[in-house]
Amino acid sequence: MKPTLKHIAEATGVSLATASNALNNRKGVSEEVRSQVLRTAMELGYVKLPAAGRSLFRLIVFKRHGMVVGDTPFFSALIEGLERQSRSMGYDLAVSHTSASEADRKECAELMQTDHAEGFIVLATEMLPEDLDVLNRARSPVVLLDSRFRDCPFDSVLINNTDAAYRATRHLVELGHSKIGYLHSSVYINNFRDRESGYLQALCAAGLAPDPAYRYTLEPTLEGAYRDMCAALDQGGAPLRDGALPTAFFADNDIIAYGAMKALQERGILLPDELSIVGVDDMPFCEMTHPRLTTVRVPKQEIGGLAVRRLVEKIQGDATVLTIETGTELIRRESDQSPSKKNA
Repeated sequence: MKPTLKHIAEATGVSLATASNALNNRKGVSEEVRSQVLRTAMELGYVKLPAAGRSLFRLIVFKRHGMVVGDTPFFSALIEGLERQSRSMGYDLAVSHTSASEADRKECAELMQTDHAEGFIVLATEMLPEDLDVLNRARSPVVLLDSRFRDCPFDSVLINNTDAAYRATRHLVELGHSKIGYLHSSVYINNFRDRESGYLQALCAAGLAPDPAYRYTLEPTLEGAYRDMCAALDQGGAPLRDGALPTAFFADNDIIAYGAMKALQERGILLPDELSIVGVDDMPFCEMTHPRLTTVRVPKQEIGGLAVRRLVEKIQGDATVLTIETGTELIRRESDQSPSKKNA
């Protein structure tokens, strides 16, 4: 069980209010009691105190289901960017994990009120609007990372997901594809919503209409995307040669693209000769797939650094609420080409 403020209070023999005041360096607590509370907090793992002379940021990693946020190169690079920028600005970075469970929500709300960190960065990739209420009583500034919300009181730093999907889909249009399908995540996150918007906008700009038959809903994990694509293809027999598949797919991310590629190839569909695929994120495995995956590069470490710099600006008194979106870059490899005449 994770330690709570109540555990700290009971272990030191003080009230909840006194424990909270000591952890937050408020008046009315003797130095002896303050030292005892802080020492107990460290021993129980309640808080990570910064090194002498340094201040602390806390990264809160929120997982609703863990199908998107996980131990992947994408999120490792985000956190590396956070840590590097924090160090360069004189801050230590502590990491906490939470979920949508009621117990974790209560613990997170308590942490936001009692932690001595000077600011919080919340990895909000899997968050929904109803999850934001646990952040409302934070005693220090909050910046959301990798998601944005309408009518939200917190700053957000993320990529321009709509533009990323638009860029990828427009690339397929420029290659000559008119039958462009969509490999869409079965799990909702705001980023995938915005990517769907970009995909549809690119089709509309080209005078093309989305075909529901070309939309495949896949779990956003390697195994899940492969399994779901296999099931969809097995229902249709030889879909490409029967005209049931498009000549190209835009995928919500590289993981979905990779799982789908494996299923397609196992059924004898030639990539990119018969079908092109473009993803988003530029994960390291894109260089190792066969064919190598064309994708949209996301500046992962730079986004982490931006979040830290924005948090420092909030600490310094900037009351403006900003949504900061970074640009992306199409990385062309081998999984896309102009459609053959027989499939066009």
